[in-house]
Amino acid sequence: MKLQNPVTSSNFFRRVYALVRQVPRGRVVTYGQIARALGAPRAARTVGWAMRDCPANVPWQRVVNARGEISLRPTSGYHEQRARLKEEGVRFNRAGRIDLKKYGWKKF
Repeated sequence: MKLQNPVTSSNFFRRVYALVRQVPRGRVVTYGQIARALGAPRAARTVGWAMRDCPANVPWQRVVNARGEISLRPTSGYHEQRARLKEEGVRFNRAGRIDLKKYGWKKF
């Protein structure tokens, strides 16, 4: 029996979305945390691809990089993500980073 790679399976993106939907308001998770939680610790980039095409009912703004930064370049998407997070009570330091110890979702 051949084991299926969790990243290449057709439902990986759906599993990413299901997990991100659980992240509470005012909390964030990293791409790597999601990958590890789904049993694919080296798939942070694939999580990023999933988030790029996520459905409208997924709180995409709550996913940030491992440094606590928004991964988008400073474009409209960057500003929208930052505004949504600020609206949820997430604060950024002067360098534009989120304190993951304070705002990181404790489930991970």
